[in-house]
Amino acid sequence: MHKPSKITRLFDFPYHQLENYPQQNCLVSKENTIRKSFSTNEYINNANTVNKALLKLGVKPGDKIALITSVNQPKWHFLDIGIMQIGAVNVPLYPTFSEKDYAYILNHSDSIYCFVSDEYLYQKVIKVQEQTQLKKVFTFEELDTDYSWNSFLNHGSDETFQTKVDELKKAVQPSDLATIIYTSGTTGTPKGVMLSHSNIVSNVFAVGNRVNLQDNHKIVVSYLPICHIFERAASYYCQYMGFEIHFAESIDKIGENLREIQPHFMAVVPRLLEKVFDKIVDKGSDLSGIKKRLFFWALELGEHYKPYKENGWWYEFQLSIARKLIFSKWKEALGGQLEFMLAGSAPTQARLVRIFTAAGIPVFEGYGLTETSPAISVNDMRNKGFKIGTVGRAIENVTVKIAEDGEILVKGPNVMMGYYKDSEKTNESIINGYFHTGDIGELDNEGFLKITDRKKEIFKTSGGKYIAPAILEGELKKSRFIEQVMVIGEGEKMPAAFIQISFDFVQEWAKRHQHAITDITTDEKLLKRIQKEIDFCNEKFGKWEQIKRFEITPDEWTIDEGHLTPTLKMRRKIILEKYNDLYLKIYNPQ
Repeated sequence: MHKPSKITRLFDFPYHQLENYPQQNCLVSKENTIRKSFSTNEYINNANTVNKALLKLGVKPGDKIALITSVNQPKWHFLDIGIMQIGAVNVPLYPTFSEKDYAYILNHSDSIYCFVSDEYLYQKVIKVQEQTQLKKVFTFEELDTDYSWNSFLNHGSDETFQTKVDELKKAVQPSDLATIIYTSGTTGTPKGVMLSHSNIVSNVFAVGNRVNLQDNHKIVVSYLPICHIFERAASYYCQYMGFEIHFAESIDKIGENLREIQPHFMAVVPRLLEKVFDKIVDKGSDLSGIKKRLFFWALELGEHYKPYKENGWWYEFQLSIARKLIFSKWKEALGGQLEFMLAGSAPTQARLVRIFTAAGIPVFEGYGLTETSPAISVNDMRNKGFKIGTVGRAIENVTVKIAEDGEILVKGPNVMMGYYKDSEKTNESIINGYFHTGDIGELDNEGFLKITDRKKEIFKTSGGKYIAPAILEGELKKSRFIEQVMVIGEGEKMPAAFIQISFDFVQEWAKRHQHAITDITTDEKLLKRIQKEIDFCNEKFGKWEQIKRFEITPDEWTIDEGHLTPTLKMRRKIILEKYNDLYLKIYNPQ
């Protein structure tokens, strides 16, 4: 796949599709059981109505427009293209931000209009409107109000604006600012990452060359938050390739949506992969006799998978049987057509990469940040480019080097323009053209990058020993009893852990053992069982890293309650604050 010279700005993607392979079902969503589909032509027409309406409202090049949607849907894309075509800037926000975050970001970004997907978000933004520069808030809903989608589009009925749109579109340069993305931040105040058209376009093509998809008759599912650069860049790639983009109804319904949509590939975050895997294993555990034995035989086989037939012919022969008898059912559960999954956003357990790849659904783990538009490296089956336990080799035109303290530094056309209104932080993070990622890693002799930890998350115990929590957490999460875990102990004499149990699995376990649990945080039998899981993991850790104590948290860790970011990463600071009483119980027992 070679980069066509005429795609240099993000809004060029849909036009490329229109010219080369116009789709009848370019964007497909489902609203109240009714499937609604937009062709490439309708997509572009809607985007043009959007930019005429924006011009009528007085929007000028460089103005900032905020978008907030609780589910991915076509209207977000109409606005995205419409905003950028007239040289304005798209500021996408997470639907899960607090009112305080909205007030800060909408004001800091200088947004003058805001579009929200529903009444709930509308009320949230209206409450803080006075603290911002917003002239008006519109909703995607088709209501009889002056802030509805219809009343916004009515501003765009004046055809005389089309020539102005064409002029402004021509004037947009690849180096112009396209979007400001506020990092959901696992720590501190959100920072506004400024990305140009060419930042993202270069990245879409470099990753596209890696994933090696050929024809344009594919279906993809869009369900990760579209305001996150990972999902957004994937959607531009799909528009370029002429794939049908189907929007999932919600992350909770992803299972049934996959069976319905039958996608050919999808972007995943590790947490989702873990959930899919746990569900499959639960189903396998419910089998009996020979079926159950076969299921766990296949699973065990998958755990030893190595690419490029490294395990030899006998292993490959057994694998072909496992694929026929067991793994084919996994594929069916995921829609039946899945060719591969692209994993990013957080470290993926190598074990899961092995098992899914053995099952015939390879997981290509990549690595990137919002600041790098997003991809830095990605695994690829061709040219021996797939190495489990790594995030692949750097994509073309991107240079990766490791600083003396182990930090990963990155240079390339994908590195952001800087942080909005924060030249101090920009100059701290981009030095001599190299972006300092804040991640610790190593490059092996074949050029594969391995992430070992977050620089900011590594901590020292009072004995001066370094602890890399992500590695320990990844190991502990392999236990079916443990849904989430956070390793703590900075400045303390030993590491310990907060554990959120897997409620469904523990319930099953209690039922099997005819054991009634009244309080999960103090149940003796459960605590002993979790201790057994921890002892098993501790054998793999150095003496100084071993988890000496743990506490079970009473509730589930969720995005809404603030434990997790919208891409399901832990907010460590908030989790520590929430469970301060458990922390004191571990380190200052009375």
